[in-house]
Amino acid sequence: MDLGLKDRVYVVTGATRGLGNAAARALAAEGAKLIITGRDAKAAADAAAEIGPDAVGVAADNAAPETAERLIGAARAHFGRFDGVLISVGGPPPGFVADNSDEQWQAAFESVFLGAVRLARGAAAALGEGGVVGFVLSGSVHEPIPGLTISNGLRPGLAGFAKSLSDELGPRGIRVVGLLPARIDTDRVRELDSLSGDADAARAANESRIPLRRYGTPEEFGRTAAFMLSPAASYLTGVMLPVDGGARSGF
Repeated sequence: MDLGLKDRVYVVTGATRGLGNAAARALAAEGAKLIITGRDAKAAADAAAEIGPDAVGVAADNAAPETAERLIGAARAHFGRFDGVLISVGGPPPGFVADNSDEQWQAAFESVFLGAVRLARGAAAALGEGGVVGFVLSGSVHEPIPGLTISNGLRPGLAGFAKSLSDELGPRGIRVVGLLPARIDTDRVRELDSLSGDADAARAANESRIPLRRYGTPEEFGRTAAFMLSPAASYLTGVMLPVDGGARSGF
């Protein structure tokens, strides 16, 4: 299937590693041009160089109010157009209710929630028909994950915002989609497994609860993201798609 991504231009945040990087690689493999971001300028430049000549790395903090305008401007300056954004942010600190401080909640709200809202609003104002706003969220949108209280509090709210945004942008021909990864084999998930004190045992226990009996690969997530952002998915909007090997119990 031709996804129709050739020469389309996307901004992918948090793309120096993990799921954002996997999505950027999959988009580039299908011919898209990319602005990829990370907090560190060298890391962003290095990640872009690994992806190829049609990727440009830009240092950016999702929590900064000017980030959306700056990234959209970079897309147009480097590639002459802007077709969509995939908003991926690092996970907030782990912890149970009693563990996380007000400062951690506030910092996570600024980057994970408000930063994502600002990026989406900026993209919505700049996109035309056929544009897309994508969010990398979490399986915690539907089912809280023990030990990730801040994420459990913020991700469902972002999913609600994304659904509202899809209703508002639909008449303009702009789509809004969400991806809900669960146990994808990234540094972040391996770190979470290690918090138990026995990472191998934690992984085995988690895999036993996944119908496919394994963690997903970043490449599998990336290909799913590329499809959801592509014109091939042109009649999908307001969708929160689990990428979890069947782990979610509900329909």
